[in-house]
Amino acid sequence: MRVLLSTWGSRGDVEPLLGLALELRAQGVDVRMCAPPDFAERAGEVGVPFVTMGFAVRVLVASRPAPAEVAAALVAQHFDVIGKAAEDCDVVVATGLMPAGVRSVAEHLGIHYVLAGFHRVGIPSLHHPPGPRPGKPFPPGETDLRVLWKIDAERVDALYREPLNTHRAALGLPPVDNVRDHVFTSKPWLAVDPVLWPFEGALGFDVVQTGAWIMPDDRPLPADLVEFLEAGEPPVYVGFGSMQMASAPDAAAVAVEAIRAQGRRALVSRGWAGLALIDEKDDCFAVGEVNHRALFRRVAAVVHHGGSGTTTAAALAGAPQVIVPQIVDQPYWAQRVAELGIGAGHDGPTPTVESLSAALEPALRDETNARAKAVSTTIRTDGASVAARKLINLIDQGPE
Repeated sequence: MRVLLSTWGSRGDVEPLLGLALELRAQGVDVRMCAPPDFAERAGEVGVPFVTMGFAVRVLVASRPAPAEVAAALVAQHFDVIGKAAEDCDVVVATGLMPAGVRSVAEHLGIHYVLAGFHRVGIPSLHHPPGPRPGKPFPPGETDLRVLWKIDAERVDALYREPLNTHRAALGLPPVDNVRDHVFTSKPWLAVDPVLWPFEGALGFDVVQTGAWIMPDDRPLPADLVEFLEAGEPPVYVGFGSMQMASAPDAAAVAVEAIRAQGRRALVSRGWAGLALIDEKDDCFAVGEVNHRALFRRVAAVVHHGGSGTTTAAALAGAPQVIVPQIVDQPYWAQRVAELGIGAGHDGPTPTVESLSAALEPALRDETNARAKAVSTTIRTDGASVAARKLINLIDQGPE
């Protein structure tokens, strides 16, 4: 058995796939990954064979090309890179930014295809509106969710349908009319913890919620970090992962001052935003890439962007959270954390010292800490195992 895992996106799109890859390997399945070059080193650290697909995410974010240009380039990569990498595979799992061409590759090769997502924002539903996407604007004041989701599909078509059908024609495949629904299939998978984000139902799709795909991590914390942690009360962690925080260039200074305003020490994670210490006071410490599962159990709260992986890691560790949402699903995670009583959501992507300090205040209450600890015991850790078994069962059914 051989499975190809494919994605194009940030760390939050890659790390869950690595968790699934390790689980598949533990169950005797050969696995390889296609992902942006940004993550080749990370895949190598855990021994997952890696095929570079597409351009670097950090380069794209910095250069801000036109959405249609990105869409056409990604579709070409799907047919070229994934088309070759999947040739001896039994199934391909696609995630990340609209993987428009991956199902066509699987169709051409006669292998199974699964679309998986790490949030529900893009799945049509009568319980929530579509997330942001470039293209045709929604009519002013329109509240009919069926109308909004139809426009969402039209936006996807405008970006992807022409390049997708051009490549399909070259393989002798018929054209696709509705790209979004074609990519999703009738049974998309949702790799999200059902406690953190229960799924109420989809509009025309039979969604399979597996639970979050959690990457195992047994790396010890660096000695100098441990020394800082043990030198005083638990600090407040602040980090924004793969977000470059263009709307908040002073994020580090704002966060440190807001944390100090609450009488707490600060632990600053550099991330793609390049956060750094703002002075030489001994109440702050800067870290790079570390084991979040181990670290978050030792902090007073986690201030972050609201990616699904970081939100799940903090919840699993029982750490209160403050989410400063930037894009796509992150405002929804901020809302959900507040609803669960395990933290607070900041209003908007650009914090000030006053606004972030105000969000930290409820997150640092004893009752929030107790609630976060209680919820942590309900988080499932078997999502990757559930997904791996489903993939194995799919392969056992024979070719598509």
